Amino acid sequence: MKKRMLALLLALSMVFALTACGGGGGGKTTLNVIISQYGNYTQEWWTQFEKDFEAANKNVDLNIEIVSWNDIYSVVSTRIQSKQQPDILNISGFADYVADDLLMKAEDYTSAEVKAKIIPSFWESNDIDGTVWALPILASCRLLFCNMDLLNAAGITEAPKTWDDVLTACQAIKDTHGDSVVPWGLDISTDEGQAAFSYYTWNMGGGFVDSSNNWALNSDANVKAVEYIKTLIDSGYCNSAPYTDTRYPLQDAFSAGTLAMMIGPMNMVSADSSVNYKYTDIPTSTDKSSAMGVCDQLMVFKNDAVKDQDARTKAISAFFDFFYDCERYSSYMVYEGFLPATTDASDNLSANAEKYIKGGTTDVTGDSEYFEFFCGLLPNCGFYPMGKAEWMDVRNGVIEVEQQVCQGSISARDALDNLQKSIAG
Repeated sequence: MKKRMLALLLALSMVFALTACGGGGGGKTTLNVIISQYGNYTQEWWTQFEKDFEAANKNVDLNIEIVSWNDIYSVVSTRIQSKQQPDILNISGFADYVADDLLMKAEDYTSAEVKAKIIPSFWESNDIDGTVWALPILASCRLLFCNMDLLNAAGITEAPKTWDDVLTACQAIKDTHGDSVVPWGLDISTDEGQAAFSYYTWNMGGGFVDSSNNWALNSDANVKAVEYIKTLIDSGYCNSAPYTDTRYPLQDAFSAGTLAMMIGPMNMVSADSSVNYKYTDIPTSTDKSSAMGVCDQLMVFKNDAVKDQDARTKAISAFFDFFYDCERYSSYMVYEGFLPATTDASDNLSANAEKYIKGGTTDVTGDSEYFEFFCGLLPNCGFYPMGKAEWMDVRNGVIEVEQQVCQGSISARDALDNLQKSIAG
């Protein structure tokens, strides 16, 4: 009898030990989540999300940490080095984590319902060699913004539709307003020079890769695009320091009415600006304008130390089901001032955005009409080829090309040929 009692006690102790590790039984699965701070309401929104999620998922202990964009890359790097990476991470870029075999495949934790409503171009933007490794947390797209009062005063009645129209408008603005107004905002700094490369190359028929997804950095269209950027600078149409000016002071200048035109994000104009502006397609010399899509990601790290992998995967799947719920996800987009990456939230915000705006706040995205226009662009946005292993070298390389060419130290053809050779051999 004593032996049987001792055996029973030992068995029970083993069950309790497993439960304490979050592996199974009646215990909880713990999920540690790191979210990047996008704005003033990030902490508030995710604090409520954590409470609501745990109330609906009693078997999951959710720990959400908000980290500023200034710190997140160093924070995550340190955590990985000490083998304390989070279960779920919100950051921009994932190729290095895939190369180090740190991530789970998105298919392993994404429910059929969630996958079905993610806009296909956003799902595919997280693909590396046929495997999707992350989900889109939110989106933005870049378009042309024009101060119509400044353009109209210069005799320009419509926003430019072609690159030739841009040159004509810039000269008219310069002739009319003199030094008091900068015709065209340009950022080819190390902050976002790769974005400028996208705007001009995509809308001159070029880009980073060809139709087979091979690097095509020295295409004729790309050469023409970089030469065009140099023309804007040489003609005196741009801000005086495009090599160091980031888009942020340029956005401030546009909001203040001293910059006539620039390509920027959908939420670039400050809420208290009185500028009479119009947002429209990026000028193009092709049949159709290409907007630039920006998409940060949510990714899931492997954790081989967890004993009950099935419970962990179910908890992660529940997290994403909860997050992408149409009502909840729609509110998050308005709180953060970005665009949704799902079809149901896009449709919802295009008709009902006003109901999610917090009373008394001003730094939120626009109304339903605003969402309808921008969400309509999302399925056709172009994206950086971030899934390719050479992307960071290409990013830095195109910025160097722009700066060297525009400062006159090398031709666009030679600079792009050199870059193509260094990347693709």
